[in-house]
Amino acid sequence: MDLILDGIREAWRLLVTRDPELWRITWLSLKISGLATLISLVVGIPVGAGMALTRFPGRRILITLINTGMGLPPVVVGLFVTIFLWRNGPLGDLHLLYTPQAMVIAQIIIAAPIVAGLSLAAVQALNPKLRLQIQALGANRWQGLWLLIREARLPLLAAAMAGFGGVISEVGASLMVGGNLLGETRVLTTATVMETSKGNFALAIALSLILLLLMLLVNIVLTYIQQRDRPR
Repeated sequence: MDLILDGIREAWRLLVTRDPELWRITWLSLKISGLATLISLVVGIPVGAGMALTRFPGRRILITLINTGMGLPPVVVGLFVTIFLWRNGPLGDLHLLYTPQAMVIAQIIIAAPIVAGLSLAAVQALNPKLRLQIQALGANRWQGLWLLIREARLPLLAAAMAGFGGVISEVGASLMVGGNLLGETRVLTTATVMETSKGNFALAIALSLILLLLMLLVNIVLTYIQQRDRPR
């Protein structure tokens, strides 16, 4: 119990004193995971919606792969991204390993299937007659897709929250491809692991509490937008 209280006091001290290293780590965490989530939304929503609206050979196999991807272990993602970005790997000449860019790539691979899978389910749950009504109004394929996405915006915001939560809290892939370099790739999760391994539990608890606070603030904003647009 004393460890937890010490962690709470340490978190409060770091926030009140505006510890520069803490803010640098927090900002980097938000920037990497926010960018990864944004790209995942741009890719995942159209893919999920398109899969829900089209029929083609192998569709069920692709849906199965997307659903499987929703549970990808971060360490597996980190392993394969590391292999591809290793100096002797296929993309080694890009020199991206142990950079924030490599962390963004790994987090996109984690978040995109989550967004695509939830988008697929959201669009499939819409009333089938809605698509017929949109077609009757003369909308083309892209206009119809946009209208259906707008109609499913509430569950799609939930997909955004799930995608962001999945990457801001993961540690395996970030540690493997980022390396936890001070001032370059150290984020809240990797810093927490490092401080725990050093036995510095008060600081580890403080970092964990700040991570939870960051997730809470982001989800408060997204939940407000979601519930504000809720049909009455």
